[in-house]
Amino acid sequence: MWKRTKWIAVCIAFLVLAGAAIKVFQSDLGLRTYKEAVDRRAGKDRSVGLPDGLHVALCGTGSPLPDPSRAGPCNVVIAGSHMFLIDAGEGSARNIALMGLPLARLEGVFLTHFHSDHIDGMGPVMLMRWTGASAQLPLPVHGPTGVERVIAGFNQAYAIDYGYRTGQPGPSITPPSGAGAIAFPFALPPAGKGDALVIYEKDGLKVTAIRVDHGPVSPAVGYRFDYKGRSVVISGDTSQSPSLVAAAKGADLLVHEALQPKLLKYLTTALDAKGLKNTAQITRDIVNYHTTPEQAADTAREAGARNLVLSHIVPVVPSSFFYPAFLGDAHAHFNGPITVGEDGMLFMLPTGSSVIEKRKLF
Repeated sequence: MWKRTKWIAVCIAFLVLAGAAIKVFQSDLGLRTYKEAVDRRAGKDRSVGLPDGLHVALCGTGSPLPDPSRAGPCNVVIAGSHMFLIDAGEGSARNIALMGLPLARLEGVFLTHFHSDHIDGMGPVMLMRWTGASAQLPLPVHGPTGVERVIAGFNQAYAIDYGYRTGQPGPSITPPSGAGAIAFPFALPPAGKGDALVIYEKDGLKVTAIRVDHGPVSPAVGYRFDYKGRSVVISGDTSQSPSLVAAAKGADLLVHEALQPKLLKYLTTALDAKGLKNTAQITRDIVNYHTTPEQAADTAREAGARNLVLSHIVPVVPSSFFYPAFLGDAHAHFNGPITVGEDGMLFMLPTGSSVIEKRKLF
C-alpha cells in the first residue's frame, strides 16, 4: 500500500513539474510549432500534381442560412492547367486558400445568377487574384445579362481600396491595370428556341450555359464543363428543369442544389413560434424555386449522370448524423453514388478513365 501511495505521489510530482516546464517554455514551443506549420502550409499548391483531367473542388456548399461549417455557394473547376470559379458566395476566397488552390491561377469566374449569396464573396476573390498574380488585366467574369451591372458595382465599391493597394505595396505587385474584374455577359436564346449556349472554348475545354428555372429569378443558368471526354454539370439554383436534364445527359458528375422540405418545416415552425414572421415566410417561399434531394436524384437518373453531389444545402445540416434525414428517399430515385457535399471536398476525373476519386483538402 505504501509503495503504491509513493508511486502515485511521484507521478503527481512529475506531472506538476512537466506542467511547470511547459508553462516556462510555452512561448518557445509555440514559436517553433507555429514556424513548422507555416513552413508546411504556406504557398502550398495542391493543384500541382493533379492528373490531366477535369476536377471539381467544393469551396462553398452552403446557402444564405448561417452555417459555421459551410461557405456560400462556390465551386472551383480545374480543366488541365486552367482554373475557374463558379459562383463566389461569402467565404469563397478563404476556403479556396484553405484548400491550397492559389487564386493567382484563377482565369475566370462563371456566375449562375445574381442572388446575393452567390456573389457576396466576389470582392475578396478579385482582390486576392490581383495581388497574388500581379495581374495585368482584370478578372474575367462571365454571366447572363446583368453581370455587367454587378461587376461595375463591385469595381466601384473597391475602387478606393484598389488605390491604397496600388500605392502600397506598389504597382510592381498590384498593377493598376489588373485591378477588379471585367464582365462578359451572354444572352441565352429566346424561350422555346434553345436552352443551352456554348460560351467558352479553349484548349479542349468547352463550357455551356444552361437555362434553369429559378423563378421569379431570371435569368438563371447552370453550366456544363466538357474536357477530353470527361464532363461535369453544375446546376446553380433551380427547381426541377427539363433543360437541365437534357444538358446533363451522360455527365460523369452532377453537382446539384438541394433543399429538404421536411427539415425546413421545423425551422419555419420555430420561427413562427418566436414571432419572426418575415423570416418564416421566406422559408415557406423558397421551397417553390429549389429542388429536393429526391428531385435532384430524379434529374440525375433521367440524365443518365454517373454521380450526384448535393450542394447549396438547405436548411443547415449540423453534422453527417443528419445526412440520412436530409437525403430522404433520394437513394430510391437514383442508384448511383450520392454525396452530400461538404466544403473542402475534391472530385478528380482524370482523362482516359471513368474513375472519379474523392478526397478532402481540409
